[in-house]
Amino acid sequence: MGIGTVSRLFLCVMSFLFLNGFISMPIHQATAEPDAEELLNKQSIVYRIKPEKRGGEGFKLIYLVPVPVDVFWRFKTDFRGNFLLSNRYIKEHRLIRETGNVTITENSYSNAPNETFRWRTILYPVQHRLFFQLENPRECGHKFHYGTIQIEPFGSYTKVTHTAYFDFFGAFLWVNLRIGGGMTSFLMYTARWEKDTVSRLRHQYEIQPVK
Repeated sequence: MGIGTVSRLFLCVMSFLFLNGFISMPIHQATAEPDAEELLNKQSIVYRIKPEKRGGEGFKLIYLVPVPVDVFWRFKTDFRGNFLLSNRYIKEHRLIRETGNVTITENSYSNAPNETFRWRTILYPVQHRLFFQLENPRECGHKFHYGTIQIEPFGSYTKVTHTAYFDFFGAFLWVNLRIGGGMTSFLMYTARWEKDTVSRLRHQYEIQPVK
């Protein structure tokens, strides 16, 4: 997140605090989970979770996707897909290399257009699990940023649990900003975008029967 972005975010937050008062998001344990009925009704849920020992912030985004696990796994691990640029927050995406189950990618984002984020992602296909870590945090104004994405069946849906821990200047304000531009708005958009995109491209990730 660039200095300009942080400054704008700070001004927005100060205005919001002045006009509405400040109520921070409650902090949950990392084990927080909605019950099945709540998840089915809401489809996407965001928790602010207890940070790791170095401080910073954490979130847990849980959402349902209307495709089978195997289809979503192929979609989620397609690091060559041009569809990623249809996400309004992703300005550029490059696959740097793939070595076994380890993938290195570089992204630039619309809210930090002058910074290149280099991500290392480790795939665990049997568990349908991904571990990701920002490889160049200092270059991006972060102290650290890492997390996991767990994919599992949930009735006729796929349940996705995205957990992340991070720290950067302005992280507390970003996490607690309830209007557009804050963490919850960003994560809810991301969940909607993935649902819409995988539904649209589902046929590309289904294994076609041999004729």
